[in-house]
Amino acid sequence: MTAPAAAPKPAPTPREQLLNRIQRDIPITRRPYAVIAQDVGLSEAEALSILREVKAEGVLRQVSAIFDTRTLGYQSSLVAAVHDEDQLDAGAEIVNAHPGVSHNYKRNHDFNLWYTIAVPPESDLEAHVQKLHELSGARLTRLMPTLHLFKIGVEFDMTGKEDWNAKAKPQYTSEQRNIGYQVTDLDRAFVTEFQKDLPVTEEPYADACAALGLSIEEVAAHAEKMKAAGALRRVSAVFRHQKAGFTFNAMGVWAVPQENVAEVGRQMAEFKAVSHCYLRPTYPEWPYTIFTMVHGRSKEEAFGKISAIEQEVAQGVDHAILYSTKEYKKVRLEFYKPEFYDWAKKHLGTEA
Repeated sequence: MTAPAAAPKPAPTPREQLLNRIQRDIPITRRPYAVIAQDVGLSEAEALSILREVKAEGVLRQVSAIFDTRTLGYQSSLVAAVHDEDQLDAGAEIVNAHPGVSHNYKRNHDFNLWYTIAVPPESDLEAHVQKLHELSGARLTRLMPTLHLFKIGVEFDMTGKEDWNAKAKPQYTSEQRNIGYQVTDLDRAFVTEFQKDLPVTEEPYADACAALGLSIEEVAAHAEKMKAAGALRRVSAVFRHQKAGFTFNAMGVWAVPQENVAEVGRQMAEFKAVSHCYLRPTYPEWPYTIFTMVHGRSKEEAFGKISAIEQEVAQGVDHAILYSTKEYKKVRLEFYKPEFYDWAKKHLGTEA
C-alpha cells in the first residue's frame, strides 16, 4: 500500500512574495518599490503600505546597502572566547563597548561567547582582539576569520512553505570579492549615505542623491561599479529575526577533512536555509572546518534544517550544533565611525 501523496502547499500570497522579494535586492532607480510591486502583483501604493506596516510592527529593521568588509579594506573576524560563567555577562558588556563589534552572543558550548569584529584597513585586528581578551577577562580567545566564503546572504522564507532542503545558487561568495580594490572618496561618501536606514517612500534614494550631489542615474551607475568590484553586495531589507518569527538560530559546525572542504562547502551553501557558510581555521580544541548558520521559527525547525544538510551531504561527518542562549548585541556594522578611533586611542594608544 503506497503512502498518500503530501498535500500541495498553498501558493505564497503577494504580501509573502513581497517580504521575500525585498530581502534579495532593491533596485537603485527613482521608484524602486514600483518595480518590486509589479514583480509580485501589487501596486506601488499597496507595497508601500505593507512595508510601512511591517516596519511599524518592528519586523522590518531597516533598508540599506550591504557592503563587503574585505573589499573595502576592513579586516574582520568571528571570535570565540571562553569565560567563567559568573563573569560572562560582565565580559560581554566590555566586548559590546567596542564600536567594531556588531554581533555578540552567548552560545551553548565551552566557547560560550561569540562575537564578530571589524576594524579599518590601517588597524591591527589581532591587537584589538587581544585587548578585548584582556579587558573582558576571557580565559581563552580564538580568532576564527573567514578562510573562504561559500555564502553570505540572510533571506528568511516569510511564506513558511519552503522545504528545509530547498536549494538555490548562493548570491554572494568569495568569488565576488576584489581584495585589491582601491576605495575612492566617492566610495566612502556612498558608503556613508547608503549604510543609513533608507526611508520607505516612493523615492527612497532622493536624500542620498542630494547628499552625494548626483542624479539617481549617476548613483546607480556608481553602485554598479562597486558591485562589479565586490564592494557592494546589494541594497535590501533586513528583518529583525525575533519579530519576523525566526526565534531560533543554529550554527552547524562540521569537521570536514581539508581535502573535501571545497566541494562540501559548495554543496552546503546551496541550501536556501543556510544564510552563512564559511571555511574557518581549526585549533587543538576546535576541529570544525565549515560553519553553516540557519534560522528557524523553533528549535525543531532549525535543528531539522541542520539534519537535512547532514543527511544529504555530511553523513558520518563529526559535527556540533551551537545555538544562541542570549543575545548581547546585534547591530549593522557602520563604516568610518568616529567612535572607533576614540576607542583605539583610549585602549591601544593608537589612532586606529
